[in-house]
Amino acid sequence: MNLNVNEWKSFITARLFPVLENGKANQQMLDEGNDCFYVGAKRDDNGVMIHCMRDESLITKGNCIVFICNGQGSVGYANYMDVDFLGTTDIVAGYNEFLNPFTGAFLASVYSQERPKYSFGRKWKTHLKETEVNLPVQHNSDGTILFDETHRFSDDGYVPDWQFMEDYIKSLHHKPLTTKNKPGQASDLNVQAWKEFTVPELFGEVKVAKSADIGNLEEGKTPFVGRTDVDNGVQGFVDPISLTKGKCITISMVGTNVALYQEEDFQASQNIAILRKDGITKAMALFICSMINFEMRLKYSYGRTVGKTNIEEMIIKLPIDSDGNPDWHFMENYIKALPYGDRLEG
Repeated sequence: MNLNVNEWKSFITARLFPVLENGKANQQMLDEGNDCFYVGAKRDDNGVMIHCMRDESLITKGNCIVFICNGQGSVGYANYMDVDFLGTTDIVAGYNEFLNPFTGAFLASVYSQERPKYSFGRKWKTHLKETEVNLPVQHNSDGTILFDETHRFSDDGYVPDWQFMEDYIKSLHHKPLTTKNKPGQASDLNVQAWKEFTVPELFGEVKVAKSADIGNLEEGKTPFVGRTDVDNGVQGFVDPISLTKGKCITISMVGTNVALYQEEDFQASQNIAILRKDGITKAMALFICSMINFEMRLKYSYGRTVGKTNIEEMIIKLPIDSDGNPDWHFMENYIKALPYGDRLEG
């Protein structure tokens, strides 16, 4: 099925979602448990922050679009949630009678394209009801556009083509990802025996990638790695002007403060630090990224940004071999023993 977006029409959120409900919870209100999802300002994992005990007074009903209206790095994204959950005050849940997992996935994808409008501190909640998105519209049997005299969905009388949205998502063929690894298969992490290392001790010089503004580049086939924590940092594909070699770790400075492993060569945005080590594998790098991200979440949350000097002074704890050196072999085997670790290449 083709997406002929030139024929799509504009719809206002308040019309598409007659019911918009604010999230009610914060983490201090939660009790430990596995009964319910706690959903917040997070693009990954469908917005799920942690599991918690169900609290009926705080429940947000499922089968809704979750609009992320506030939050570092995620404001402007949308997810579809099929089950009841506890939502943070950073989200708004939108409901209409045509939502299901397929139309929900379609709408969440369309709304997430609005994110650039709500970066740099702008709050989506203030403008959510008036946010306009383009959607496919229903047609009559003779091919003309169907109009609704009640103007339920738009001032112009257009009607969203819910069936097309559902059929389009169903048409996206995919093969489920499988793993032979079982939970608990990886070795225990005896962190008490680990040793502290500075980032330069592990990688030598911390470099900053040559950068470019994605708005000044032509579309191409090279990943553009920017200051985002979704899609492994890739914000698009461009014709590069300053290529950075892959097989390295990137750390976004001034923004999301996230370490990611880049397998392929890429064009970097501004303020991307590069860590490189001969012989490091993808599995080793993913282990290191987890340790760096853990350290940065502790020290650089709530708007604090990490700079090159911060990275150079950063200390992370790692498993060691019998000589007291980083146990790279253990790190690789640990990652590969995790569920889906057997699918890693490189």
